[in-house]
Amino acid sequence: MIMGLTGDSKGQLLCQLAELVKEISGLPECRNSCKKTHGTLVRRIKLLSPLFEELRDGNEESMVKIEEIKGFELLKSALDSTKKLLQSINEGSKLYQALQKDQVAYKFQQMTETIEAALSEIPYDKLDISEEVREQIELVHAQFRRAKGRPESPDLQLEHDLAIVQKEKDPDPAILKRLSDKLQLRTINDLTKESVALHELVIASGEDPGERIEEMASLLKKLKDFVLTENPEADTSEGEKGLMKHRSPVIPDDFRCPISLELMKDPVIVSTGQTYERSCIQKWLDAGHKTCPKTQQTLLHTALTPNYVLKSLIALWCESNGVELPKKQGTCRSRKAGSSASDCDRTAIITLLEKLANGNSEQQRAAAGELRLLAKRNADNRVCIAEAGAIPLLVELLSSTDPRTQEHAVTALLNLSINDSNKGTIVNAGAIPDIVDVLKNGSMEARENAAATLFSLSVIDENKVAIGAAGAIPALIKLLCEGSPRGKKDAATAIFNLSIYQGNKARAVRAGIVPPLMRLLKDAGGGMVDEALAILAILASHHEGRAAIGQADPIPVLLEVIRTGSPRNRENAAAILWSLCTSNLEQLKIAKDFGAEEALKDLSETGTDRAKRKAGSILELLQQLEVKEDAVSLSSL
Repeated sequence: MIMGLTGDSKGQLLCQLAELVKEISGLPECRNSCKKTHGTLVRRIKLLSPLFEELRDGNEESMVKIEEIKGFELLKSALDSTKKLLQSINEGSKLYQALQKDQVAYKFQQMTETIEAALSEIPYDKLDISEEVREQIELVHAQFRRAKGRPESPDLQLEHDLAIVQKEKDPDPAILKRLSDKLQLRTINDLTKESVALHELVIASGEDPGERIEEMASLLKKLKDFVLTENPEADTSEGEKGLMKHRSPVIPDDFRCPISLELMKDPVIVSTGQTYERSCIQKWLDAGHKTCPKTQQTLLHTALTPNYVLKSLIALWCESNGVELPKKQGTCRSRKAGSSASDCDRTAIITLLEKLANGNSEQQRAAAGELRLLAKRNADNRVCIAEAGAIPLLVELLSSTDPRTQEHAVTALLNLSINDSNKGTIVNAGAIPDIVDVLKNGSMEARENAAATLFSLSVIDENKVAIGAAGAIPALIKLLCEGSPRGKKDAATAIFNLSIYQGNKARAVRAGIVPPLMRLLKDAGGGMVDEALAILAILASHHEGRAAIGQADPIPVLLEVIRTGSPRNRENAAAILWSLCTSNLEQLKIAKDFGAEEALKDLSETGTDRAKRKAGSILELLQQLEVKEDAVSLSSL
């Protein structure tokens, strides 16, 4: 007997498929750089509707083969994923999608391939459908099949325009006009929504804003300046424009606080993504409310995040329309010496600390993520966060069983450690053993940021001893072998800094640092040659380091670097070779056999001052060796 499902279960699945197609077909038109790809995918999916409707409405009483149902179930899963992708494209940052076009295109291609694979599992000729519907579905399937092997062509004009606007300080207005039209960022309201989307992108990812967000913020500012210059009344109706000269300009809705309906002076974002005037939402929260006034959703936390992009947009709108600029917040009247954070910033930080200390796991994760971003933003925040007592609480969270919370905590400490005075506070809070534990057992992101934190702390000499004694070096070596490119560099810089202390050199050698360094040194395309040479040069000054390097057949690759490397790398290679040759006659003989003399003569003339000294010293040793060998040859005659 053929396995199968009943007509009822099949009907339910087909109803779900029909509803999914209906929901996807009803999505708003895409208004960004993905418009063409988005529209094509929606159009093709919409053409599947007759298949499900005809099957669902048909009177089919027979059992359905499991192979047929498999195709429908695969298609339901694919359409579910497609709907989520299309919604995220509609609601997300337009600038992010334009700058990350390759990744976005890959996601669309994945969806196309997934849908095509599901359609391939459905034998249309065995279904009780009309000839007309069968032909339409086969045509749609053929379109998906062709699209699978033929990705959309890139928008070269968009790529060109983005590259120019990113590079040039004052781009051509014609290019900005093309970008504004292509990305549908034509009005102040468009730009305001984009600024909120960018902020939500940072908060949702929980990552360091880093260069990517800075690039998008810079692009947004250039587009904003263009829009305000070209069309400062872009969001004003025609009737209002006629009266503009005779009365105050109409404030765009997005610039008004939803509570007071006044122009916002200090806009902040709550956990639901809504923006309010800080003083208004703070009064709401102080009154004991736990919900967002606009959406009535329960707030996950009460931290208030400054909306800097919107604040900048408001300031520019005020300038363009002759409105008095919102007064900046005064400095903190109760601040401690050296702090320039405002009362409001301090209040927000204290609220976050309350969540760290007393909140549930979700509140702690969110608060740690907010502090991570605040500590990244500027030096004043780093001072204020530390003064408020955040460091001991963040150190406690290093032991969290939630990977994301742990990542936020270690990265917040990394950002705080940029301030030299915070380094001592972090160490005094007992952070080093916990950071080392994260380095050993955390997620890859947490391990890499733990390595960077240890490097930052190891700038202080006494911390080098404590970090080495805590067992960090073997874990750093492991990260050096298996981390991402950034993680490998973080591990290498930490190992280098720690190895300045003599005791850590022995620890690194005994932990097996030399073989992986030699592999990195021989892999010219791996991007780690500079770091490998720098660490080997410092280890070569230790007798155990020299012995371990000597056992790794280093002479050929060192001479190759001396011949072809950068000035700094030639210098470090010469220093390693000098350490080997001055302590081991066999290494000197090997260098001679590999033609070291010619390479060293060139280095003695063209290298850095230190490289010239090392090259000259090795050349003297080679001459002495030659004299001895000649003497031995004569005595044997």
